[in-house]
Amino acid sequence: MDNSVAREVTPPGGVRAWWVLAFSGATAAVFVGWYGPLQVLLARQVEGISPDGKESALALVTGVGAAWSMVANPIWGALSDRSGRRGPWVLGGAVAGGGALAALATVDTVLGVVALWSVAQIALNSCFAGLSAAVPDQVPEHRRGAVGGWFGFAQTVGVMSGTGLALAGGSVSSGYVACAVVVVVGSLPFALARERRRVPVREPARKPFGLLRHRDFVWAWVPRFLINLGNAVALLYLFYYLQDEVRVGDPAGGVFTLTAVYAVALLATVLVGGVWSDRVGKRRVFVCVAGVVMSAAAVLLAVWPTWTGAVVAAAVLGVGYGAYTSVDFALVTQVLPAAGARGKDLGVVNIANTLPQVLAPALAAPVVAHLGGYPVLYLVAAAVGVAGAALVFRVRTVH
Repeated sequence: MDNSVAREVTPPGGVRAWWVLAFSGATAAVFVGWYGPLQVLLARQVEGISPDGKESALALVTGVGAAWSMVANPIWGALSDRSGRRGPWVLGGAVAGGGALAALATVDTVLGVVALWSVAQIALNSCFAGLSAAVPDQVPEHRRGAVGGWFGFAQTVGVMSGTGLALAGGSVSSGYVACAVVVVVGSLPFALARERRRVPVREPARKPFGLLRHRDFVWAWVPRFLINLGNAVALLYLFYYLQDEVRVGDPAGGVFTLTAVYAVALLATVLVGGVWSDRVGKRRVFVCVAGVVMSAAAVLLAVWPTWTGAVVAAAVLGVGYGAYTSVDFALVTQVLPAAGARGKDLGVVNIANTLPQVLAPALAAPVVAHLGGYPVLYLVAAAVGVAGAALVFRVRTVH
């Protein structure tokens, strides 16, 4: 009996500049859809609806949305694997996600915000699943650090642009609409572009739960989860940290300024880190050092609760996350168990990005309320990040 299944390998040759540009534009658009709300709009909207319980309400909104995101990403990835194409899933997710964002502008209850943000998360994960899987589909291993750098660059542009759009409109409603338009328009070039043909070969069929038997896949997943958990804990209440701990007069403007500082710092390392990692043929040491640097930013927020301290922490976080996001993505694409299931497997990898968003509110809310407030919260975030950085060396097949 033939127990093999069809898989696909990356076509030989390089990757075209126009593809990288379209890919980066679509990635930036998706992150506008995520981070315009996450950085500013949801916090403002929830505060207007429930000013006395804003922390708990925001935790509910972001936690439920992240839970849906965690479930949706592997499913969209598996569906795009079966279809053999990524573009339609990017376009469909952009249209549905943009519609949900526009609808968020009209609701005035916490339940309504929870429901529509969940729809937006589900839809935007269709985009992200298709974009993530497109990299191992189209990019040779020795170029994935560089393309991972562009992936991280685009994410930063999206975070920055989303935050700016959320503020520039002047109101929560106009901010949502602006983000919705960018999500749809920015995704079109990639979604409509002709995809390079992937080459089918044969590989042994994988049994259910077979991912758990792929040691390096697991040990690539765990550090990513821990580093992202530390980051999620640190960033969840940034708006309220600036407002209530640092006493910034305009916390929304403060978030935007810190995002700008973070973005500039990130751009200094995101491409350099990826290219350097390609050239020296190493991934783990870059991921470890970057994780430690990111944790140092959380320590700064804990021990230096001033505006100056927050600015320095944002710069340190950007330097660390720049190298981390490009090199770690390249690392995980090199330990995927089955090339024919890249979308699904990368969906499982992306759970390491979304599960922390589910857990962060449960971890952060009691710490802020009862266990020492923001200083303790940021020290916890740093400890979790350092643990993740150290565990990356458990990966054996990638240096």
